[in-house]
Amino acid sequence: MENAPNPYRDALVGLKLDDPVRAFFDWCRERERIRAKREQGLPPPWSADPIFQRGRFLNVFREDDKGSKAILRFVGRAGKTVPELLHALFFARWCNLHSTLDRLDPAWLRQPERLRRFLLFETPPPWFSEAYPVVDVRWEGRTYDRLEAGIDLFPRCLDFLEACVRQAAGDVVVATRAINVRFGMGNDFPIFMAVADVAWFEPALIRPDSPVPTGIGSAPFMDLLQRHLGLPDHATTMRRMIELQAVHWPAARRPFTPIDVEYLCCECRKYYSYVNGTKRFEGRNVFAPAPS
Repeated sequence: MENAPNPYRDALVGLKLDDPVRAFFDWCRERERIRAKREQGLPPPWSADPIFQRGRFLNVFREDDKGSKAILRFVGRAGKTVPELLHALFFARWCNLHSTLDRLDPAWLRQPERLRRFLLFETPPPWFSEAYPVVDVRWEGRTYDRLEAGIDLFPRCLDFLEACVRQAAGDVVVATRAINVRFGMGNDFPIFMAVADVAWFEPALIRPDSPVPTGIGSAPFMDLLQRHLGLPDHATTMRRMIELQAVHWPAARRPFTPIDVEYLCCECRKYYSYVNGTKRFEGRNVFAPAPS
């Protein structure tokens, strides 16, 4: 993730922020207020901030986002064993579309032809989300595209996935790298997300406080925080931001973890790109409230 080409690298060049730490927590508090007002059924706009009124942003806590809620529901309907958990999580992250996951019976993951029929003919196309790229996987001399990985590959490699997770001693990065040694993916983000999600269900296998790599969308704002705090790297910066939550947002409903800080830096990069004039309100970037 860290070495991938970064189209966002210059998004915050020239931005003037006196205190990026305060800016980070200001963003979090306002975004959480928006979520609360929206869930209470109050009419928009839920913020006086014109950027929040016009732009699309994820929630502060991952478990509040539509996609994450669908994954939690889907995996919750799957079996309770570790192989069943991993099967459901890897398929969910290869799919990453709430409407597909909500309609799919997890039992079909073990019925390849039934699953294929559902994905190709019984759910509105596309059956997957393009929120992040899912590239081909290599396994035992064969290449699997997104569809074939979800249908054919995952049932064959569950023992391997479980071994990688168990041998990682709770570390997301270690497990992700071990899996991608065999998968050979040019972008390992879907592996990373599936492994990180294990912490929601089996925190003894993958620790919620595990270090995480910095994604390309998060790096520009993480760099601002690192320089401001005078720290040597992003991992140390994430840990310091978790400590500073008690200072800047003690009323938050739960403590942050490293993946929260990484994910929120991506959202702050988006927000402050609008402030900086390097991002425009156009296309999928524009937020439109759903009709009441």
